[in-house]
Amino acid sequence: MAVDVSVERVLPLPPERVAAYAMDWRHDTDWTQGIRTAELTREADGGGFGVGAEVTRTAFFLGRRIDYVLRVAAYDFPRLLDMVSVAGPLPMHVTYSFEPDPAGTLARIRAQGGSGGFYRLAAPLLARQVRSSLRKDLRDLERRLMQRTD
Repeated sequence: MAVDVSVERVLPLPPERVAAYAMDWRHDTDWTQGIRTAELTREADGGGFGVGAEVTRTAFFLGRRIDYVLRVAAYDFPRLLDMVSVAGPLPMHVTYSFEPDPAGTLARIRAQGGSGGFYRLAAPLLARQVRSSLRKDLRDLERRLMQRTD
């Protein structure tokens, strides 16, 4: 993979609360940079959201529209959500993890992608942009959760 970026942030909330919001595809557009739409287009094998489910997203990154489908490869609430692209302009692998921390929850996002041609050449620039976006995602996630009263 040409881009492999990880970011983390401690959020002052319990892991179950952070994961319940962050692992719910219906909130993707609220806190994830550039995502304009997210739709559950295939349910998990046992129904609902879990391993095998697919979420179709439309996003904008570096001024370009990107339509892609992520399939849930691993789901262990409230600890882990691991997704891989099954349709889209570039290979992508996104992992969200949430671990207990003395101050709340250690939230991590790892994004890997783009292994060919342009993406290999542009990897340093893309990595900086992705890192910046993911850091903002975690800031926005914390802000959203701190504003919620439920």
